[in-house]
Amino acid sequence: FVKQETFLRPYAAMKPHLEAHRAWVEALRQRGVAISSGYLVDGEGRPGGGGLLLLEAPDYAAAEALIQDDPMLRSGGVRWQLGQWRPVVGDLAIADPPPPAAIP
Repeated sequence: FVKQETFLRPYAAMKPHLEAHRAWVEALRQRGVAISSGYLVDGEGRPGGGGLLLLEAPDYAAAEALIQDDPMLRSGGVRWQLGQWRPVVGDLAIADPPPPAAIP
């Protein structure tokens, strides 16, 4: 699954929520959830006020339930959308779906 978000507030206002977000992602990783988070940059490497969160979940409902606890969403300072990525061709693919126990 992919959660894409864009900031609705200036970086300075979002910084505390970003720090909480990073801690939240790390806590999930420590519990065995396959999840990665990062920010988007333009062609010159400048941050563009948004980011992506990649995660494995057994279905859309589980992914949506998981991200509802994301401090970035809870802050109200981002516009976001969630989508499921289904690889069809290429080198990036999911070998096996994650077991349901991997999602809290």
